[in-house]
Amino acid sequence: MTRLLEGKVGLVTGAGSGIGRATALVFAREGARVAVVDWNRETAHATAEAIRAEGLEAEAFEADVSDEAAVEAMVRAVVARFGRLDCASNNAALGAGFHPTTELDRARWDRCLAVTLTGVWLCMKHEIPAMLAGGGGAIVNISSQSGIKGQVRQAAYAAAKGGVIALTKTAAAEFATRGIRVNSVAPGGIETPGIASYFDANPGIREGTLAVHAMRRLGKPHEIADAVTWLCSDRASFVTGDVLLVDGGVGVNAHDA
Repeated sequence: MTRLLEGKVGLVTGAGSGIGRATALVFAREGARVAVVDWNRETAHATAEAIRAEGLEAEAFEADVSDEAAVEAMVRAVVARFGRLDCASNNAALGAGFHPTTELDRARWDRCLAVTLTGVWLCMKHEIPAMLAGGGGAIVNISSQSGIKGQVRQAAYAAAKGGVIALTKTAAAEFATRGIRVNSVAPGGIETPGIASYFDANPGIREGTLAVHAMRRLGKPHEIADAVTWLCSDRASFVTGDVLLVDGGVGVNAHDA
């Protein structure tokens, strides 16, 4: 069977670790040439090297997604390197620590939204024209259960991720007839450094977190990456403006099962 992204060029932000790194690896294994983007030059290169170690093609690019000039230059460099852009996963995000809404300071709020929400907008602003130049493409923005339900002590992050969903639906509506599909994936609890820090900051919350997942476990980064890859592929050709929950059954009342 043909690989999902055979012959395509894919771009992944926040690809230095966690879900972004897993997505870059799955993109490559499914046939894409991959632009590995992260603000951290060393982790971006480490992911690209891991892909090349499997005999696949990748190039590392350094960019702070909250900086429009950096994003514009990065997308231009990706197209110059690979000749086109077919799909992208906008994954880069930044939390604001764990604070009640009334105790969150403005600087943390601003920085979280600058990366997690404005960064997604800036990436799409420059990815979409590049995709249009090549005849179309697909974008998957990473949201969160926090963006759907809210999350205590994470007002900035939840607000930003909720904004990602609204932004996704808006862009999907604007470009649906021009060959661009835009979707979002909302993960549940995933085994990443981010959730590890959440558990460290909130002692005793791990068991409660597991309990709201019907599967009674956290997800693996590759399980999100697989969903992102499918949405970026032609096999999802009639899917746009959607928020795909990849959450192990969060909210399913399975406590007595």
